[in-house]
Amino acid sequence: MGTEKNPRRVAENEAMAIARMLRTSPQKLNLVAGLIRGKKVEKALADLTFSKRRIAGDVKKCLQSAIANAENNHGLDVDSLVVAEAWVGKNLVMKRGRPRARGRFGKIMKPFSEITIKVRQVGESA
Repeated sequence: MGTEKNPRRVAENEAMAIARMLRTSPQKLNLVAGLIRGKKVEKALADLTFSKRRIAGDVKKCLQSAIANAENNHGLDVDSLVVAEAWVGKNLVMKRGRPRARGRFGKIMKPFSEITIKVRQVGESA
C-alpha cells in the first residue's frame, strides 16, 4: 500500500541528466552543447574529449551520466543512443566589483549556468 510511483518525465526510450552550477556563461556553454546535438553518443564523447574549451569536460561528465542513466535505470542499449536534446539555462550570477577611477565602481558579473542532456534510443526498438 505504499505511495504511487512517480511518473517518468521522459519517454520510454529516453533518459536524461542535468548538470547544475557550471562556472561559465550560458552563451559559451551553448556553443559546446551545439557540438553534440543530434550526434551518436560515441561521436559526441569523442568531440568533447578533444575540444579545446574548458567547460567541455563538465559537459562530457553530464553526457556520461545520461548514458549511465539510460543503461542502468531504463535498460536502454548504449550502442544505439543519440543525443536527442541538449539545452542550456541560466543559474545564479555572482556580483563582484573593482574600484575604478574618480570614485567609480566597475561591475564584474560571474555567471553560472546549467545544462540538460537527453539521450534517445533509435533504431530497432524506437
